[in-house]
Amino acid sequence: MVLLVRNRVRDIDRWKRVFDRQAAAGAAAGLRVLHVWRAVDAEDEVFFLLDVEDRARAEAFMASPESAAVGVEAGAIDGEVHFLDEFPP
Repeated sequence: MVLLVRNRVRDIDRWKRVFDRQAAAGAAAGLRVLHVWRAVDAEDEVFFLLDVEDRARAEAFMASPESAAVGVEAGAIDGEVHFLDEFPP
């Protein structure tokens, strides 16, 4: 299972610094960064793909007050997340 995330951010360089600093916390929650992209036509949009070890742990991590505080620090304006499985299995 992977997690595809889109964020609209205030400052992409600031967002990336905070994102990189959170790698250990994400790894502790069973998330591993596979790819990070910036939208070609919208410099304030980033997409990233994470390998998910356990969906429940990932959801708990993302719902935590600490994760919300990191989003504020990173300048995230909005976003969306999608858990994905390979199709067909």
